[in-house]
Amino acid sequence: MVSVLEGAKHPVWRGTRRAGHLIGFVDQMHLYKSGEIDVAGQIMEDGIMSTLYRIGIAGAGGIFKEAHLPAWLEHPEAEIVAIFDANEVRAHEMAVQVGASLVYTDYKQMLAEANLDIIDICTPNLYHSEIAIAALEAGVHVICEKPDAVSPIEAQKMADAAAQSGKLLMAIRNNRFHPNVQFLQKFAQEGGLGEIYTGRCGWIRRRGIPGKGGWFTTKELSGGGPLIDLGVHFIDVAMWVMGNPKPVAVSGATYRKFGDAQAEGMFDVEDLATGFIRFDNGATLQIEFSWASNIEEEVNFVELRGTKSGASLRMGELSLFSEINGQLLDMKPSRIKRKPAKMHNENINHFIDCLAGRAEPIIRPEHGVDMIKILSAIYESAETGRELRL
Repeated sequence: MVSVLEGAKHPVWRGTRRAGHLIGFVDQMHLYKSGEIDVAGQIMEDGIMSTLYRIGIAGAGGIFKEAHLPAWLEHPEAEIVAIFDANEVRAHEMAVQVGASLVYTDYKQMLAEANLDIIDICTPNLYHSEIAIAALEAGVHVICEKPDAVSPIEAQKMADAAAQSGKLLMAIRNNRFHPNVQFLQKFAQEGGLGEIYTGRCGWIRRRGIPGKGGWFTTKELSGGGPLIDLGVHFIDVAMWVMGNPKPVAVSGATYRKFGDAQAEGMFDVEDLATGFIRFDNGATLQIEFSWASNIEEEVNFVELRGTKSGASLRMGELSLFSEINGQLLDMKPSRIKRKPAKMHNENINHFIDCLAGRAEPIIRPEHGVDMIKILSAIYESAETGRELRL
């Protein structure tokens, strides 16, 4: 089903940025008339013509509203023109909020009719691969909320579709855009850590189970619990800093000790997972992710051990540990912000920069394939009680 919202073209403020300032709808109309924005979706900025990308949204729920929407509204080269959501009321409400004129309850119809350049996928995990593949086959670039897919087969299908279509496929890895993570990755790339031979990472919560009965706690829709929900974030950070080694074997265990105490609804996923990953270069990584456990406080962390230095990212704070002239040294960067307000913004900005030829992708489909192989194998290892070769 499609609805056309009359007069919905930018009915609210839209964050186009020009000469360092945010401009609204009235100013944009002036730019159209003056020729600085033309009717073909081109923006004239400092004498340079750039594209105004037509964005379609798949899934207008919480993660889109809280994390993706601010990024699109603030980007000068993005225009949200269509909203798809299985919940028609929610789709209409979001369309009014962002000024999109097209509303769909069928994503295939949106792909066929809305003349999109980009689709942003924010649906439950089960549908990520299905929508991404259809979009790529339709000639539409794809940015997708994590995880990439719920199975390695689906993740590989996505990567194959991207290669065959020549369109950009990028899954969200927002923590790569934390200033301390970017500093650490560059430091490691330049040899500052030496050989990174082992590490550990995790995100453990004292209590933080998503609402029971929703898709997060329903395995068919989510693919799993905190391992697939939280694990993507910091396994990815660790592997990126390590230079993206190929995983070759994993073992793991999962537990459900708190989910059954929730009030009502479906809960057939784990609430805690642990694991061990072996890489092709001999390095290893220990992991632990939980929504609930009896610990002192919630914490997320990445610790890496190198032959020259060690590194610890704990709740975004970076520390480095080394030895010089027989003296042990603890070091902290002094001029890096603890946490940027909008890491999703930086991720989406990078996606647009890649489309515009201003950057090379730092997040590639093969990274997603490796990630989903790891997560799926840990779940299988937990069921079989043995290490799995990938």
